[in-house]
Amino acid sequence: MYSVSGISRVLNSIARQSVEFLFPASCPLCGARVSTDGELCGDCWSEFNWIGNPKCCRCGYPFPANLDLGAHPLCPRCASGECPLDLIRAACTYDDVSRSAVLPFKHAGRILNANFMSRAMIWAMRDTSVSPDVVMPVPLAWRRLFHRGYNQAALLARPIARAYGVPMDLTSVRRRYRPDMGHKNAAQRAENIRGVFRVINPGAIRGRRILLVDDVMTTGATFSELYRVLMNAGASSVYGVVFCRVVRAI
Repeated sequence: MYSVSGISRVLNSIARQSVEFLFPASCPLCGARVSTDGELCGDCWSEFNWIGNPKCCRCGYPFPANLDLGAHPLCPRCASGECPLDLIRAACTYDDVSRSAVLPFKHAGRILNANFMSRAMIWAMRDTSVSPDVVMPVPLAWRRLFHRGYNQAALLARPIARAYGVPMDLTSVRRRYRPDMGHKNAAQRAENIRGVFRVINPGAIRGRRILLVDDVMTTGATFSELYRVLMNAGASSVYGVVFCRVVRAI
């Protein structure tokens, strides 16, 4: 005879198979059938400019594929000590393809895109020895959170925190509202972001290795300001991972 737990497993299996039959897994970008809900189909996956080697060993800036820069190459910015964090990784570059995934995710409620985006971000961290104590999504100002209904960085951070087996910190840092940075240059972005973050729980920061999570990195101004605030609060190190980053000539 079946035990109660055995019957429960059978019923759960039947329910899962029924849902899969009625709502087959599909690619979130094109709708093609896939084996696991939320993953990209092969065609869509191949459209992204995924960042591999060679890249800057500190900030992950991609170099041309035909360059042999040794085992631990640094981009000019990191070589001069200007990296916004102790280490940064990005899954892909920001272009028309990644924009078509990020903008609906960020502004139009396509939160299922977080599934493949977070997986790609975990993959982007594979070549690092980062071992965070806590994962922290870049905070969103209350006004923007109320308008949008969710913090896209938090949706990305949750599976990343699970992958590392560490907690996610949503409360230790608050962000003051400022207008969107839009098309501001690097200097204007740095000025605009200055002073918007405030640590309200220093005890959760002191001595911790913190992995920051965001969807896009443009100039690094947001990461740089968070690094300043968190290190002043006693963090031991601050890393960052994003789904995509803007790549400009350096």
